[in-house]
Amino acid sequence: MVKPFIPKLVYFEPKALDYPLGQQLFEKFKNMNIEIRYTTSHNQIRNLPGENDFQKYRVAKSTLVVGIRKTLKFDTSKPSAEYAIPLATGCMGHCHYCYLQTTMGSKPYIRTYVNVEEILEQADKYMEERAPEITRFEAACTSDIVGIDHLTHTLKRAIEHFGQSDLGQLRFVTKFEHVDHLLDAKHNGKTRFRFSINADYVIRYFEPGTSRLDKRIEAAAKVAKAGYPLGFIVAPIYLHEGWEEGYYQMFEKLDAELPQEARKDITFEFIQHRFTKPAKRVIQKNYPMTKLELDEEKRKYKWGRYGIGKYVYRTEQQEDIKSHLQEYMHKFFPHAKLEYFT
Repeated sequence: MVKPFIPKLVYFEPKALDYPLGQQLFEKFKNMNIEIRYTTSHNQIRNLPGENDFQKYRVAKSTLVVGIRKTLKFDTSKPSAEYAIPLATGCMGHCHYCYLQTTMGSKPYIRTYVNVEEILEQADKYMEERAPEITRFEAACTSDIVGIDHLTHTLKRAIEHFGQSDLGQLRFVTKFEHVDHLLDAKHNGKTRFRFSINADYVIRYFEPGTSRLDKRIEAAAKVAKAGYPLGFIVAPIYLHEGWEEGYYQMFEKLDAELPQEARKDITFEFIQHRFTKPAKRVIQKNYPMTKLELDEEKRKYKWGRYGIGKYVYRTEQQEDIKSHLQEYMHKFFPHAKLEYFT
């Protein structure tokens, strides 16, 4: 079992204490005897403890910055949703392949935003603009929001906000089991609670600091019993020795635990492993002993947005992955919907 995240070091930005949540978190961390520091801005954080980059990276991963979200323009979040709702940034997990490795750069600390009501008001404006269409918001584009929500409850607040809306839906994904505080949220079926799952091999070797597969599935069963629509992201689908059996066993375990009432409305998203050249450099620096296969010669190059291409599996491998995983999904969850394979 992975213990719920507790930061070792907390920074407060000045205006964070102007908000009730900022004050609550300040009192909470003070009572927990966690070291509190102040910074004019998260960009000004310097001198994290550690004798070298390797140590400083790990300290940053256990550091929380409490601040306000200044930019209230939401990014798009295709294909998962229309918009990304920014409640937090960064993650305490140590997944070797994660794209946050490159987007977070040298500042992989976790940030939580306390101006939650302003963020939700902005979401309402987006919903009004798109009316009468439904607008979906993704809350886990730049973080694993569940991983810190036992401390902040901002996700719970958002779930209940969208639960009261006519045209809004919330989605997020997690690799953590710490969901108990979210089970009584008044979601009214407007939030799809998704879990990232993978073959045991991938979780064991490439996802340190996150919950094991059986714990994620246990949490998913609790969430299903609480009436949430459920979803699973199988990502990254990674070719390793015995991968066919590994992913079959993953579906088998899911089938054994999920209650029948949850199976009428389950979604799956399949995402193959990919990497960019900048990501490869960062991964090898942060996790020099990784077993992650990052050989460009074994991959196919695919042009990406903003001119940064990525290395994906070759076409015949992709077809193999897709056919196997779809077969498993149809066998164990015949009523599930595959949202996309990418």
